Amino acid sequence: MSFIKEPNGVDFIIESEHLTERDKEEISKFIAEYKRKSKKRTLQKEKRHTTTD
Repeated sequence: MSFIKEPNGVDFIIESEHLTERDKEEISKFIAEYKRKSKKRTLQKEKRHTTTD
């Protein structure tokens, strides 16, 4: 793997803005909801693959 050289006059330095408390809460809620839905789908897939004797 090699390094990317910066063209003359171009900086690849990126400064991100700090998140507000509201943004942090919204992201946390989104992640929790995503995990909850993902877990539910995983359980449903497992149930389909089981066989009864």
